[in-house]
Amino acid sequence: MNPRALRAVGPVILVVAAVVTAVASLAFTGAAAPLAQGDPGAIVRWGLPLTKLLVNVSGAVMAGSLVLALFALKAGEKEFDGALDVASIGAAVLTVAAGATGFMTFLDSFNPEFSAGPEFGAQLGRFLTEVELGRTWLITTIAAAVVTILAFAIRSWLWTLVTAVLALATLIPMATQGHSGELASHDATVTAMSLHVLGAAAWLGGLVLLAVLRPALGSRLATVVGRYSSIALVGFVIVAGSGLARALSSIGTWQQLMSPYGAILIVKVVALIAMGVLGAWYRGLLIGRMQRDERASRAFWTLIGVELAFMGIASGAAAALARTPPPLGETPYSSTPAEILTGEPLPPELTLERWFTTWDVDLLWATVAAFGIAFYVLGVVRLRRRGDSWPIYRTVLWIAGCLTLFWVTSGPVNAYQDYLFSLHMLGHMLLTMGIPLMLVPGAPITLALRAIEKRDDGTRGGREWIMWAVHSPFARVITHPLVAAGIFVGSLWVFYFTDLFRWSLYDHLGHVWMVTHFLISGFLFVMTLTGIDPLPYRMPYPGRLVTLIAVMAMHAFFGVAMMMQEGLMAAEWFGGMGRTWGPTPLEDQYIGGGVAWSIGEIPTLITAIVVAIQWSRSDERQQRRQDRHADRTENAELDAYNARLAAMAERDAARPSR
Repeated sequence: MNPRALRAVGPVILVVAAVVTAVASLAFTGAAAPLAQGDPGAIVRWGLPLTKLLVNVSGAVMAGSLVLALFALKAGEKEFDGALDVASIGAAVLTVAAGATGFMTFLDSFNPEFSAGPEFGAQLGRFLTEVELGRTWLITTIAAAVVTILAFAIRSWLWTLVTAVLALATLIPMATQGHSGELASHDATVTAMSLHVLGAAAWLGGLVLLAVLRPALGSRLATVVGRYSSIALVGFVIVAGSGLARALSSIGTWQQLMSPYGAILIVKVVALIAMGVLGAWYRGLLIGRMQRDERASRAFWTLIGVELAFMGIASGAAAALARTPPPLGETPYSSTPAEILTGEPLPPELTLERWFTTWDVDLLWATVAAFGIAFYVLGVVRLRRRGDSWPIYRTVLWIAGCLTLFWVTSGPVNAYQDYLFSLHMLGHMLLTMGIPLMLVPGAPITLALRAIEKRDDGTRGGREWIMWAVHSPFARVITHPLVAAGIFVGSLWVFYFTDLFRWSLYDHLGHVWMVTHFLISGFLFVMTLTGIDPLPYRMPYPGRLVTLIAVMAMHAFFGVAMMMQEGLMAAEWFGGMGRTWGPTPLEDQYIGGGVAWSIGEIPTLITAIVVAIQWSRSDERQQRRQDRHADRTENAELDAYNARLAAMAERDAARPSR
């Protein structure tokens, strides 16, 4: 296919394939059939999934264009401005589509009598402000409008980064809606859908941008395509993994794949596999030949057109799935205290065996751990191939830290932390102290700076963004040892003695924030004391030990304060679970305080020992440097010093005494 033709035809291929697939799938499953009671009408039944499809595609174009601009294009160039124009157009379409979807969702959910009177407007206003589903679409609409303005008006590196982060965040509320069309209530479902939406956005949006920007790229086409293929590979892995997790939660048996829902799901999976094969084909065979072989270039753009068609099929199938009930049906409502609070049944008593057999996988942190290991190992392999060395113990510690992160967030600690405060505190201590002790010696920033290729064309890749982050004013503040220590200790008190603790219990977003915050705060604190990664400021070793002693004292005081609590923290939560096994909630809280005091101090003590060892080795290295300097100069400085002393002594001896 001619690349200039693809610029105009590519988006059309995507939209037509998506709409045709969505309409055919809705007709096949009967998801748009009239309802026996409370039917909202054909316009809503067919219009709602189609506007939702437009939301998905325009959101992907918005976010994917910004991601590709940040990692493949040069700010100030025509191609960069073009990418932001495409992102702005995508955000504008998303604004309209999200508003229309919210309105149709209101009509579909409440089936009000349409009128221009104040009563209808009041109903709509209450839906958008008081009902969670309505607020979701209101937030998406407002955020998309803000992205539209930012992407159009501001073109610097920093503000493009801010806009990209906001664009990705705009997609998250959409992810709270599962393939059932309503708000997803299960934390695992929300996580899987969030990853699915974000991965698909980076993949699909970048591909559309490539098709649109082809004439402006010129001789840099192969370079930009190669960078996009790396982003697309990551997106493919995330989409495939999260899609598998979502499918497993919707399909219980192989026979259910024969249901209408299962059939559409198979169509989506086949389209995903086809896109993966096409991506591997042009990544491995065509990208390197594009600039010197016209036939390879035409073959590549033909494959891009085919991939856009498959993406349209997958998007249309997803829109139909959002209106099709899964074969598992609705989960029977249970009124047990634990299920009312957590949405999950109360687990059995935590025994020694269940410490090794219980799993409750958090897909987000499983993905973080998997990519952390994969990227680290790839970096080490690249160094080895280049002939550079990298200490094995750093690799072992990094992998151990990532695996421990996976165990804490997906093992028995995660499965029981909502029911036992002591397990919650154990997970907290491991996140904030134990895991950073393994991750920091891995020196990931140093490895990345050595392994990632430096760019000389004015664009920013992973290495350039890391360098920018390390030397940013914000990094200079939060990586100061005293600031990092203050965040580390202060977070404990602020989190547990304010409503932030309750937020982490009741809201999955709060839980994600908690894990992220304490993992990062612990990493920063340990890195400022013992890490080798580049930092704007290093405190002298005596100051580091004094800081550690102060932190140990405050940490111990926090644990004791927990143990001395006479009332139950979050009493309506831990005291309302209906748990009949294990210690009482107040006894368990006392155990949790002991965990914070005792187990929390062990990593701090290890850190103090490491600082002392590094101090000793630093003195030894300084002494060896001085010895080598003396050997090179044959003690010239010492001889000159002695000669100066001798001359002074001679002058004193020659001076007449009084």
